[in-house]
Order: sequence, then C-alpha cells, then structure tokens
Amino acid sequence: MTGPIEDGLRKGRGALSNPAGRFETKHRQAFDDGWPADEELPSLETTVTAEPARSIISRNDSPDLGFTQSINPYAGCETGCIYCFARPSHAYRNLSPGLDFETRLFYKPNAAELLDQELRKPGYECRSITLGANTDPYQPIERRLGITRSLLEVGLKFRQPMFIVTKGAAVLARDIELLAEMAKSRLVGVAVSITSLSDDIKRTLEPRAASPAARLKLVRRLSEAGVPVMVMVAPVIPFVTDHEMERILEASRDAGALAAGYVMLRLPWEVKDLFEQWLRAHFPQKADHVMSLMRQLHGGDPAHRAAEPAPVEAEDESHEGVLDIPARQPGQFKRNEYYSAEFSVRQRGQGPLAQMFEQRFRLATRRLGLTRSRQLTLDTSQFRLPPAAGDQLGMDF
Repeated sequence: MTGPIEDGLRKGRGALSNPAGRFETKHRQAFDDGWPADEELPSLETTVTAEPARSIISRNDSPDLGFTQSINPYAGCETGCIYCFARPSHAYRNLSPGLDFETRLFYKPNAAELLDQELRKPGYECRSITLGANTDPYQPIERRLGITRSLLEVGLKFRQPMFIVTKGAAVLARDIELLAEMAKSRLVGVAVSITSLSDDIKRTLEPRAASPAARLKLVRRLSEAGVPVMVMVAPVIPFVTDHEMERILEASRDAGALAAGYVMLRLPWEVKDLFEQWLRAHFPQKADHVMSLMRQLHGGDPAHRAAEPAPVEAEDESHEGVLDIPARQPGQFKRNEYYSAEFSVRQRGQGPLAQMFEQRFRLATRRLGLTRSRQLTLDTSQFRLPPAAGDQLGMDF
C-alpha cells in the first residue's frame, strides 16, 4: 500500500503529494510531530518494472475520440504533468495517482511481438492505431527502452498506419528518419501537445516534458522531414494558460503545423485534488477563480448529470490478475462537480464559457490556415501481411 509522503515541492516532479487511491481500504495521514521541516524535500527516484501484456491493441467506440484503436506502451508517466487525466489509472495497481504515477512506471516488453501477432489474426481490420492515448509514448524512459520505436517498426513492416500524440521532443527526434519513411506512404502522423509558451509555467505544470521551444522545433523538424504534424493546445487551463491559445496556434503555424486541436482541462477523480493542490501552491491568488471556472464548465451540480465512469487503462488486460480491487466504501469519494464525463462535454465543457473558448479557437485556426486536417488522414489500403519468422519464401526456378 502507498505510504505517506509529506506534501511539498520536489524538483522535477509535478504532484505535491502521494494520496491513497480511491480503492484503498486503509488510509494514512501525515501529522506535525514538532520537528522542523527540511528546507528541501528528498528527491524521489524513478523505478521501472517490466509488465508483460496479454494483448496490445485497445479498441473504443467513443464518439468524441478521433480513433478507434490505440496502444499504450507504458503505464505511469515520468513527464509528471499535474493535469494528466490518466493519473487515476494507477489506483487500479494499489498505487497513488500522485507521485507514484510519476515515479513508479511499467512497460510492456512484449509489445512489438504482440502487435505482430494481432495484426496477423484473420479477422483483423486495418484502422489507424494511436500511440499515446493515455500516457506519453515518448516519455524519458523511451530513450532507453525503445518500446514505441519497436511498435513503429512493426507498423512499417505491415504498412499499418499509426498516429502519435506526444510532448517528447528530444526522444522522438531520434526516430525522425523512421517516421519520414512511413510518411512517404501516408502511414504516420504526429500531434505535438503544447500547453504554454512560458518556461516558468512549464517547469511546474509539466516538469519533465520538453520545453515549449523544443516542441516547436520538433514541429518544424517533422514538417521539414515530410511528416504531417498537428498541434494540440492541451489542456487549456482557464485563467492560467487560456490567454496563450492564439499565440500557441500562430507559433505552431509558423513552425509548419497543418492543423490544430484543443482540449479543456479535465479533472476526473483524484486529478481534481492534485491539481487544486498544485494550483494553490503556484497560483494562490488565482486558485479560487480557476476552480470556479472549472465548475462552470462542467455543470456545477453533479446531481443533474450522468454518473462518471471509472477510468481504465487502454488495454483491457492491464488489470487482470494484478489486483484484488476492494469495493469502494460508501461516501469515500464524493461526486466530482468540477468534471463531467459525458461524451461531447468531457473534453470541451459546456455553457457560455465553453462556447467562448470554442469560438476563439475556430476563429484563430481559420485565420491562420490551420485547417488542413485532411493531410493528416492516413492510408489504410496498403496493409499487408509480411512473411512471418520461419515462413518459406517462394522461389522461382
């Protein structure tokens, strides 16, 4: 079970605490023992654990997602973005969505092997596969483990289209030649997420992600290599980063982006408390107003909307046989009035404020010409089955 970790800032980490997940049956609470606190809290090392998967492609029929198939090579994410909607998935591992999510990571060593097997199944229907639907496929540990690259290599072999969502500029740059080769056959597209152009905001909001300048440079390098790229202004945080929307879009257009999208801040489950803790530490004078705006965006009164579904990781097999999840105790978690999980609402919000952000985005993208999304449409007609290991090749005599 997750032990208590004192609240406070840690260099290179986004969360300020390590609260128990909602499935915990026991809870611990830190208290003041009278001893003076250290000026600087100890750093936390990252641990990485291999977790072989049973299957690799996850499928969804969500009407507000632009894909039906996805793969997540990693669970947990070292970039440490405080707002990450995937944080609650760590609760299924009896780990905290807080600092545990950033420091206790898992990877799928057999990901490429499984993908090869699943693409060969007789009933497989070729559709684009998204890498990075939950956690960043180019987070720092990808440099050493190369799981994402191995998946792309399988994709190229099968002519299987893949779409990447990432902030990992430095790590992805290593694979630009591979991406350029796939792009020649319209087999790959990349979405680069840019939340803010401010280095100061980025340092605490996304502590181990690439800098804004590095992400714009990545957009330029991908574009110059012939890889179609779009930019995601995500998440838009009201009263903290929303004023940057137009500047981010303009800088992205100048760097070569073809299209753009945006997602409003989402605060499901434990993310709400983790984000509010971060907000009050870094923007104390804005905190009450920001939380009020989030409440407005998601309807305020939770009694008048559908119940929020429990978040799950992308692969259905990821929790099987791993945990015996106890029933949640009545009243342990109150319904979240700062987030609605309804389709068409969860990513954009609702009401006058949401309509204002949508109008700003639409006007800016039209003015800047960031409307060429068709050029990011990938070609599924080239899919083929390459010879499997041990197959005897045909010979002409």
